[in-house]
Amino acid sequence: MSLHTQYLESFLRSQFYMLRMDGPLPLPYRHYIAIMIVDSLSELEALMERMKRLQEERDDEEASQEEMTTRFEKEKKESLFVVSGDTFHSFPHSDFEDDMIITSDVSRYIEDPGFGYEDFARRGEEHLPTFRAQDYTWENHGFSLVNRLYSDIGHLLDEKFRMVYNLTYNTMATHEDVDTTTLRRALFNYVHCMFGIRYDDYDYGEVNQLLERSLKVYIKTVTCYPERTTKRMYDSYWRQFKHSEKVHVNLLLMEARMQAELLYALRAITRHLT
Repeated sequence: MSLHTQYLESFLRSQFYMLRMDGPLPLPYRHYIAIMIVDSLSELEALMERMKRLQEERDDEEASQEEMTTRFEKEKKESLFVVSGDTFHSFPHSDFEDDMIITSDVSRYIEDPGFGYEDFARRGEEHLPTFRAQDYTWENHGFSLVNRLYSDIGHLLDEKFRMVYNLTYNTMATHEDVDTTTLRRALFNYVHCMFGIRYDDYDYGEVNQLLERSLKVYIKTVTCYPERTTKRMYDSYWRQFKHSEKVHVNLLLMEARMQAELLYALRAITRHLT
């Protein structure tokens, strides 16, 4: 995180507030919960070309609402078939065969090792559940509720979300003056898509054009099964990118997942209160 000092400052402020300051839970409870939770160049040029083409297409013609909904449903269904990185068949044989069995040994800290992430819908289901972001947004609903439940934490979380989402140095590998907004949005929204969250005003065709399958597998592994992530997996995507840029990807994935989980939890609390 020290590679991105602005985000690090925001992260440390929220972390200190949650773990050290007065709150609804006693400090030992919070610390216990934290322990449980712990529980190539041609490719680069092609990615930049796709980003440029997407921008031109967006300027020329906007997809209809019906078309964007169809693209989301397609992406949501396809995400069910993206397996985590410990299955080496998802990657070139030479890159990941050695990682097929290797996972971090966290089982000693877990009472129920079988408990973990499950896809939000079963494969083969015709109608998959969808969380429409416009019906319950972080900005309009979640932010105010979490502040009500835990004074001021909403401001710190919101600052962190905005910081990592808007963070850019306008570079991609050796290229400068690059607008990376489209790519950052695709990464963030793909994580939410895996959790069944849809943005009506977003064209999910961008996800398929910007995120190749091997990157989607990496994203799903980091987001849903972080203990299975290996250094080799990290090194094998976007080989020409700087280390700091790939760290930024990880931070985006982490915060996107946190926001998705908060949206589901806070929506459930809202329904209970009303």
